[in-house]
Amino acid sequence: MSNETKWDVFDDALAYAPVGREYDPVNDDEAGDLRSCLSVRYAAAIPDDLPVIPKAVGEILRSAHGKTNLLGVLDTAKNGYKVSDTLEWIYSNQNTFASAWVLGVWCVDKTGKIVKLEAEK
Repeated sequence: MSNETKWDVFDDALAYAPVGREYDPVNDDEAGDLRSCLSVRYAAAIPDDLPVIPKAVGEILRSAHGKTNLLGVLDTAKNGYKVSDTLEWIYSNQNTFASAWVLGVWCVDKTGKIVKLEAEK
Protein backbone atom coordinates (compact mmCIF):
# COMPACT_ATOMS: atom_id res chain seq x y z
CA MET A 1 0.00 0.00 0.00
CA SER A 2 1.45 3.31 -1.09
CA ASN A 3 1.49 6.66 0.62
CA GLU A 4 1.75 8.38 -2.76
CA THR A 5 -0.32 11.56 -2.91
CA LYS A 6 -2.22 12.95 -5.87
CA TRP A 7 0.35 15.75 -6.05
CA ASP A 8 3.16 13.17 -6.38
CA VAL A 9 1.40 11.69 -9.41
CA PHE A 10 0.90 15.16 -10.90
CA ASP A 11 4.61 15.91 -10.46
CA ASP A 12 5.50 12.69 -12.28
CA ALA A 13 3.09 13.57 -15.09
CA LEU A 14 4.89 16.89 -15.53
CA ALA A 15 8.24 15.09 -15.65
CA TYR A 16 6.97 12.90 -18.50
CA ALA A 17 5.62 15.83 -20.53
CA PRO A 18 7.82 16.55 -23.55
CA VAL A 19 9.90 19.70 -23.44
CA GLY A 20 10.34 21.92 -26.47
CA ARG A 21 7.37 20.68 -28.46
CA GLU A 22 3.64 20.77 -28.12
CA TYR A 23 2.29 17.76 -26.26
CA ASP A 24 -0.44 15.96 -28.16
CA PRO A 25 -1.92 13.28 -25.86
CA VAL A 26 -4.43 12.18 -28.49
CA ASN A 27 -2.02 11.43 -31.35
CA ASP A 28 1.12 10.58 -29.39
CA ASP A 29 1.58 6.78 -29.51
CA GLU A 30 3.15 6.60 -26.06
CA ALA A 31 0.61 8.95 -24.45
CA GLY A 32 -2.09 6.28 -24.13
CA ASP A 33 0.11 3.99 -22.03
CA LEU A 34 1.36 6.90 -19.95
CA ARG A 35 -2.14 8.29 -19.48
CA SER A 36 -3.42 4.86 -18.45
CA CYS A 37 -0.58 4.33 -15.98
CA LEU A 38 -0.93 7.79 -14.45
CA SER A 39 -4.72 7.46 -14.26
CA VAL A 40 -4.43 4.26 -12.25
CA ARG A 41 -1.84 5.79 -9.93
CA TYR A 42 -3.88 8.98 -9.49
CA ALA A 43 -7.03 7.04 -8.64
CA ALA A 44 -5.15 5.02 -6.01
CA ALA A 45 -3.27 8.00 -4.54
CA ILE A 46 -4.32 9.52 -1.26
CA PRO A 47 -5.50 13.15 -1.05
CA ASP A 48 -2.88 15.85 -0.57
CA ASP A 49 -4.70 17.64 2.24
CA LEU A 50 -5.19 14.83 4.72
CA PRO A 51 -6.81 15.65 8.04
CA VAL A 52 -4.25 15.99 10.81
CA ILE A 53 -5.32 14.48 14.12
CA PRO A 54 -3.56 13.62 17.39
CA LYS A 55 -2.41 10.03 17.86
CA ALA A 56 -4.90 9.39 20.70
CA VAL A 57 -7.78 10.59 18.53
CA GLY A 58 -6.63 8.26 15.76
CA GLU A 59 -6.69 5.36 18.20
CA ILE A 60 -10.31 6.15 19.09
CA LEU A 61 -11.20 6.46 15.42
CA ARG A 62 -9.52 3.17 14.60
CA SER A 63 -11.22 1.29 17.46
CA ALA A 64 -14.68 2.79 16.84
CA HIS A 65 -14.76 2.54 13.06
CA GLY A 66 -16.87 -0.43 12.01
CA LYS A 67 -18.28 -0.89 15.52
CA THR A 68 -20.32 2.31 15.70
CA ASN A 69 -21.08 5.22 13.42
CA LEU A 70 -19.69 8.73 13.23
CA LEU A 71 -22.72 10.21 14.96
CA GLY A 72 -22.22 7.83 17.89
CA VAL A 73 -18.62 8.95 18.36
CA LEU A 74 -19.53 12.63 18.12
CA ASP A 75 -22.40 12.14 20.58
CA THR A 76 -20.04 10.43 23.02
CA ALA A 77 -17.57 13.28 22.63
CA LYS A 78 -20.32 15.79 23.43
CA ASN A 79 -22.39 13.95 26.04
CA GLY A 80 -20.12 11.19 27.32
CA TYR A 81 -19.98 10.56 31.03
CA LYS A 82 -16.19 10.73 31.10
CA VAL A 83 -14.53 13.93 29.90
CA SER A 84 -11.04 13.62 28.45
CA ASP A 85 -8.70 15.77 26.40
CA THR A 86 -9.14 13.35 23.50
CA LEU A 87 -12.93 13.57 23.50
CA GLU A 88 -12.70 17.33 23.91
CA TRP A 89 -10.46 17.46 20.83
CA ILE A 90 -12.98 15.40 18.82
CA TYR A 91 -15.83 17.66 19.90
CA SER A 92 -13.88 20.85 19.16
CA ASN A 93 -12.61 19.56 15.79
CA GLN A 94 -15.63 17.66 14.51
CA ASN A 95 -15.06 18.51 10.83
CA THR A 96 -11.47 17.29 10.91
CA PHE A 97 -12.47 14.12 12.76
CA ALA A 98 -15.34 13.49 10.34
CA SER A 99 -12.99 13.93 7.35
CA ALA A 100 -10.58 11.37 8.78
CA TRP A 101 -13.52 9.02 9.50
CA VAL A 102 -14.91 9.26 5.97
CA LEU A 103 -11.57 9.13 4.15
CA GLY A 104 -10.25 6.33 6.34
CA VAL A 105 -6.82 7.93 6.21
CA TRP A 106 -5.21 10.71 8.22
CA CYS A 107 -1.90 12.24 9.21
CA VAL A 108 -0.79 11.96 12.83
CA ASP A 109 -0.10 15.32 14.44
CA LYS A 110 3.56 15.94 15.35
CA THR A 111 4.88 12.77 13.67
CA GLY A 112 3.47 13.20 10.15
CA LYS A 113 2.84 9.45 9.95
CA ILE A 114 0.04 8.49 7.56
CA VAL A 115 -2.45 6.01 9.00
CA LYS A 116 -4.96 4.08 6.88
CA LEU A 117 -7.89 2.10 8.23
CA GLU A 118 -7.81 -0.46 5.42
CA ALA A 119 -4.21 -1.37 6.25
CA GLU A 120 -5.49 -2.84 9.51
CA LYS A 121 -7.91 -5.34 7.96
